[in-house]
Amino acid sequence: MKFFFMIVISVFGFSIACSAYKSAGSPSPSSSSPSPAQNTGQLIATSTQEKTPCTLSSAGAPDISGLRLGMTPDEVLGVFPGSKTDPDIQNYLSRPPSQFGVSELVIKPAKFGSKDKFAGINQVTFVLLDGRVSTFTISYNGPEYSHVDKFVAKFLEGRSLPALDQWEPYVGMDTQMKSLKCADFEITVFAGGEGGKLNYVAMKDLVADKKLKDRRAKARANAVATPTPTK
Repeated sequence: MKFFFMIVISVFGFSIACSAYKSAGSPSPSSSSPSPAQNTGQLIATSTQEKTPCTLSSAGAPDISGLRLGMTPDEVLGVFPGSKTDPDIQNYLSRPPSQFGVSELVIKPAKFGSKDKFAGINQVTFVLLDGRVSTFTISYNGPEYSHVDKFVAKFLEGRSLPALDQWEPYVGMDTQMKSLKCADFEITVFAGGEGGKLNYVAMKDLVADKKLKDRRAKARANAVATPTPTK
């Protein structure tokens, strides 16, 4: 019995020694590598630091085949020979602008012998605010791109704009849509559809866009403030 008691004490002492050795030799979770949350924070910080804000003003906004933000209808039609007398164009121009000063114009370049200058372009849709182009979207017939980066890289050729790595992907459509937001304008590039038939490039005047949003907000506020007459 005495011999058995001595064995139990020896085993117990050995267990304590092993535990002490592991505690001294193994680093604690808090003192080793950063937690997943810390790693995520570092990645976000690094990504943010890599992006350089685009400070280009409207004057630095590129043109696409002679089309620019801020153009008047006459200036737009001047890019498409013969468009001023076209019945469809006249139909758009004859429509009064909305209560907020918005009007629209759609042009199909091929209809006006502009196939070379607008090769691969199906149509151009213009939104005007107070008679000047505030947004225009160029819809392409293709080609099909495996990733929007290839479309953006093609668009950037010959243009003084921030490089591809400065463009932001659209959440949930990372491989299809990217945008570049500058001081006074924004460019969105989309690649999609069979054969690239849904490809487009859209340019937006952010100053005009804010003006339109302010007008709509003011109209909503006035509608709420004005009580409905009771009968």
